[in-house]
Amino acid sequence: ESDTASEISFQLNRHKKTPSIGSHSSDMASVSSVSGSVLSVYSGDFGSVDAQGTVEFALDYDEKNREFQVHVSQCKDLAVVDEKKGRSDPYVKTYLLPDKARMGKRKTSVKKRTVNPIYNEVLRYKIEKMVLLIQKLNLSVWHNDPLGRNSFLGEIEIDLASWDWSDRKLNWYPLKPRSLSAVNGVDHRGVMSLSIKYVPPGSLGKWPKNPPSGEVHIWVKDVKDLLQLRPSGVDSFVKCYVLPDTSKKSYQKTRVIKRDTNPVFNHTIVYDGFHTEDLKDACVELTVWDHEKLTNHFLGGIRLGLGTGLSYGISVDWMDSTQEEVAFWQEMMLAANEWIEGLLPLRSL
Repeated sequence: ESDTASEISFQLNRHKKTPSIGSHSSDMASVSSVSGSVLSVYSGDFGSVDAQGTVEFALDYDEKNREFQVHVSQCKDLAVVDEKKGRSDPYVKTYLLPDKARMGKRKTSVKKRTVNPIYNEVLRYKIEKMVLLIQKLNLSVWHNDPLGRNSFLGEIEIDLASWDWSDRKLNWYPLKPRSLSAVNGVDHRGVMSLSIKYVPPGSLGKWPKNPPSGEVHIWVKDVKDLLQLRPSGVDSFVKCYVLPDTSKKSYQKTRVIKRDTNPVFNHTIVYDGFHTEDLKDACVELTVWDHEKLTNHFLGGIRLGLGTGLSYGISVDWMDSTQEEVAFWQEMMLAANEWIEGLLPLRSL
C-alpha cells in the first residue's frame, strides 16, 4: 500500500451474460454495506397532504452508555389522509443527517385511526457525542398504509450542534413541509480528484498480445473538504471495489492520511481481466472513510459506471451513477489508453 503510484492487479470475476438469478443472489445481496438513496428520508411518499399539527418530544444524551435518545411523546391535530373514513394511521420516523446510510432510521409503532396519537417511546442511537454534534436530527410523521403507500404528514429538522442539552423537558414543535435541502439531496461531503484509463486487450503490442486482457487504471489523487468528525481532524482512507465483485480479491484501499480534511493519496490501482463489453456492466465504487480503532465511519463516495440500474441483466441498486459520474466513465470508454481527469463530488451511497 504505497502512496506513490503503486499498482495492484488481479483478475476480475466476470459474470456470464445469461446468469440464473439464483446463482448470483448471494453476490447481489452483499454488494455494499453503504448502499442507499440520498432521498431515503422521503422514500415511499405517495401522499399529497399538507403538513399540519404539532409533535411533542425531548432529546437527551446518555454519557455513560454513549447513546442519543429521542423521547417521542405524542402528536396533535395531524392531517387526515383518508378523508372518506376520516382517519390517519400515524407513526414517527427519525434520521440523523447527513449520514442516513450509516446510522439508519428509527421509528415508533403505528397508532391507528387517530390524528392525536400518543407514543411515549424512546428511539435510540449508539453514537459518540462529538460525532452527534455535527449531525442534524430529521423527525418526520407519516401515515402508514397497509399496501406501503405511506403519506408524509410533516417534519422538523434540528441542528444538534446548537441544541441546548441541559433542556430535557418535553416540548411541542410545529410540523413543517418537506425540507428543500433534503429533497434536493444537498449533502456536501467533499470533492475527489482522480484520473482513470482503460487499456483494451492487445492494444500495446501485436505479438504477444500486450496486455492479454483489458485493464482499468484508477489514480486517486486527493480529496478536498472532508467532513470533520472529531476536533483533532480526520484520519481518512479510500476503499475501492469493482462491482459486482465484492470478494476480498476485488477490495483495495489506500494508506490512511491522518488529521487532514484535504488528504493527498496519490495512489494508483490496476484491475485486469476486463473485456471491453464488461465496461457497461461493471461499476468502480470508491468510498472515503474516517479510520478509528473500533469502527470506520463512512464519509462519502462515488460510483463510476453507466448508471443503468442493470448489471449483466440483473437489476442492482448500486448501478446508480450520477450524470457527472456516467459522463466520466463514458469518456474513458471512448478514449482508450488515455488518462481522463475528473473532479467529482462525494455523495451518500
